[in-house]
Amino acid sequence: MKTTIVFVLLVGATFFQQNAYSFEQVPDTAKANRSSKQDSAQYLMNLVKDAAEMVKKDGIAAFEEFRKPGSRWRQGETYIFVLDKEGNMLVHTDPEMENKNQLDLKDVNGKPIIRGLLSAASALPDKQEGWFHYQWPTPDGFLPRWKSSFVKAVSSPEGKEYIIGSGMYTDRMEKEFLTHMVDEAVAEIETKGKAAFKDFYDPAGPFLIKDTYIFVMDTSGVELVNPAFKNLEGRNLMDLKDTENKFLVKGMFKTVKKDTAGWVEYMWPKPGDNLSTQKSAYVKKAQLDDNWVLVGAGVYLADAPKTALKREEITPFDLKNFVTDAAVKLEKEGEKAFPDFRRKESQWFEGDKYLFVWDLDGKRIFHAANPSIEGEVVDGTTDALDRPYGKMFLETASSPTGEGWVHYVYPEPGDIFPAWKSSYIKKVTFPSGKEHLVGSGIYNMKMDEILIEDMVEQAAALIKEQGREAFDVLRDKKGPFYFMDTYIFVTSPEGTELVNPAQPTLEGRNLIDLKDLKGDLTVKKEIDLAMDKGSGWLEMTWFKPGTNTPAPKMTFVKKAEANGETLIVGSGYYPDKN
Repeated sequence: MKTTIVFVLLVGATFFQQNAYSFEQVPDTAKANRSSKQDSAQYLMNLVKDAAEMVKKDGIAAFEEFRKPGSRWRQGETYIFVLDKEGNMLVHTDPEMENKNQLDLKDVNGKPIIRGLLSAASALPDKQEGWFHYQWPTPDGFLPRWKSSFVKAVSSPEGKEYIIGSGMYTDRMEKEFLTHMVDEAVAEIETKGKAAFKDFYDPAGPFLIKDTYIFVMDTSGVELVNPAFKNLEGRNLMDLKDTENKFLVKGMFKTVKKDTAGWVEYMWPKPGDNLSTQKSAYVKKAQLDDNWVLVGAGVYLADAPKTALKREEITPFDLKNFVTDAAVKLEKEGEKAFPDFRRKESQWFEGDKYLFVWDLDGKRIFHAANPSIEGEVVDGTTDALDRPYGKMFLETASSPTGEGWVHYVYPEPGDIFPAWKSSYIKKVTFPSGKEHLVGSGIYNMKMDEILIEDMVEQAAALIKEQGREAFDVLRDKKGPFYFMDTYIFVTSPEGTELVNPAQPTLEGRNLIDLKDLKGDLTVKKEIDLAMDKGSGWLEMTWFKPGTNTPAPKMTFVKKAEANGETLIVGSGYYPDKN
């Protein structure tokens, strides 16, 4: 008898309606603010396991129960549907969806959803269950959010094999997601050996989820795999410490040597955060050829405790004024100012705040903290994410405004682990008439209005100079207009999204009717503000990245004119309430 494999999944109501977007997105505020057990990973896992037991007992008869509106299996945004192994839809809340093949369905970034779910249920042979994560528009909307589905395989009394699943929209990582992710990575390594490593870099695969990734170290502490920071690969991290001087990697090895697998907690700043937040890593041994390796993944859990970093906080306003004052001195004195800039504990060199000067050919002619690197040609330098920050320094100085911020990822002095660094750059002309750039940078700068306004002003100036030819620069994720959770968007006065590097699927769509979690027409308000006032700030409410909690988002917009065309340029950030 031929075995039939049927997939049963519990997901959101518009999961498969790839083109059925509603432009009246008015999320239920009460629902958005709820803290329900139905929003938890554990609840969904239990639901799936109960549904699996029902299929195991009743077989195909359970499908009729899954079809009943208002039953446990079909409530609100969630419902049961059934697929066979070829991806044909057998049961669905929308009859038009039934008996149609969905195997090639992909999320907004091209990640194969159905194929990923099938793999998640078979990746761990001893469990036959797991999670798969992808991005999909919310019900009654078209802005994508992360969605996580748990699936489990089960056999029916008729000898047929099914997979039961459940899905939820969630922007945060859970411990259950992490343990499955690491277990699956271990299984890949023990099956494929080093050939499995390439899978950990695949953005369409199961190992790059939200801001979480797999890392692998050999027994000596050498990093073998790190998709987020490839510059660490090949380096020995055994003596790496967290921000509270606790041995981080040694703690991981102690855990796996004692229990084979377990959790390690340490303090580390989130990208762009001036606070140290507790981060949890799940680590596990994996057999690789004749030896073993440590496999892990880390996550900032919800409500993780924070402690202040032991450093003086410098605001963007302070740093910008610092560089501007230095530029004034250089305009008057040129290289004669360098001795003053080198004097420690002066107004020009205090702690981590110091100055550097390049000529516009890319040669570093002055560096207060490290004179030994003066004279180097550094126009081609790149950071830990391969962002060409040397080129960005020069382009910023040569931009229409001649000044601005450049953000890049680079290790702090005496450290090997990269952190976000923000440098303010300003063009200056020495008394000799030769042009240079002067700058200064700080690590983990807190995002604020000055940074956003500067980036929007720079983008608007670039559009004024180049017109729509500037769009490719604005979209470049390794360029100056995209860092952390911040990016530039461009909209037409009619509401058509023209540039959106974070969500490129929105480009070309008219968003004039887009509403936030409070029901406000945010895009319309942005356009009206820019057209009436020229520029300004407004507030919307949305889900902050990495959380499931509605939060205020501040957006700055500006009207830009280019080649007779009017455009709206903007960017936003989530204010830190801590």
